[in-house]
Amino acid sequence: MITADLLEKYGASKKFYEKTATVFEEGKLPTHYYQIVSGEIKMNNYNDDGREFIQGIFYKEQSFGEPPLFLNQKYPASAVAVEESQILCLLRSNFMKLLEENPAISIKIIENLAQRLYYKSVMAAEISTHEPEHRVLKLIDHGISYFNFKKDANGFLINFTRQQIGDLTGLRVETVIRAIKALEKKGELKIINRKVYR
Repeated sequence: MITADLLEKYGASKKFYEKTATVFEEGKLPTHYYQIVSGEIKMNNYNDDGREFIQGIFYKEQSFGEPPLFLNQKYPASAVAVEESQILCLLRSNFMKLLEENPAISIKIIENLAQRLYYKSVMAAEISTHEPEHRVLKLIDHGISYFNFKKDANGFLINFTRQQIGDLTGLRVETVIRAIKALEKKGELKIINRKVYR
């Protein structure tokens, strides 16, 4: 997204987060811009029954948590390390200065936010109106383009666990497993060594 050199020029520092460590909490005001150097971060909420809903999953060179940063509003979800992660953190005021002085970066940020907004609107329609198989396939197809899943001889390796697919689509894990098996029978997906390919 933004080069590490440019972020560091404006005062960004690298922070390490252990697996399951919280980067920021739902309900807190944002103070920094965050960009992943390595690892994986999820943004999530829990409903009253304690069920997790994943708002998004972010990987190397992706940023997260910007909308509240721009609006100076409280975070609507928490950010948690899915695995050991290294993140560049840039103070909000320095981030705004970086954008003012680098218009091309501002355009990149706008494109990134537009992509996420598009994904949210597509998934909201899917979750409210479609059957589980359709939801799972739509998420996977979006993941191929947005998350840059790697392709090999078997196809695109879908780098989501069954639990993550459930949490991203509002489905129970058992339903996700059934949907994936049904999609495999229809030839839409392949399951090789318990890994899902498209």
